Amino acid sequence: MTSIFQLDSRLEADTIPIGDLSLSSVLLLNDARFPWFVLVPRIADVSELTDLSDEQAAQLMQETRIATRVMMTLSKPDKVNVGALGNIVTQLHVHVIGRFRSDPAWPGPVWGNGTRIPYPDHAATALIERAGALFAAA
Repeated sequence: MTSIFQLDSRLEADTIPIGDLSLSSVLLLNDARFPWFVLVPRIADVSELTDLSDEQAAQLMQETRIATRVMMTLSKPDKVNVGALGNIVTQLHVHVIGRFRSDPAWPGPVWGNGTRIPYPDHAATALIERAGALFAAA
């Protein structure tokens, strides 16, 4: 019996959907302190990169590269951090985070730094529209 893909409830609670690429759903982490995409391969029951087939892993890398380019265009950060940790949410997901020398966590990691500040609705809507258009054009 094959499992059906379902987004982890914690990712669902903390993100806003942007759209879908071939393999992954693209989400915006709802924290206005950091421009932050989360890519989630729409494959059930995977937690490690090694759970993907060679083709899926190559596709995820390509989609990570697309997300990095979109982040660079959208936010013009000083640096883009990419990571797949999964210590709390085990469902395979890749973080693509725009970092600025002026951000509240610089130069340290963003995880566990301060309290998340959700986007105001109008700002989230505008950001989702712009990011969605950039992903569609990629």
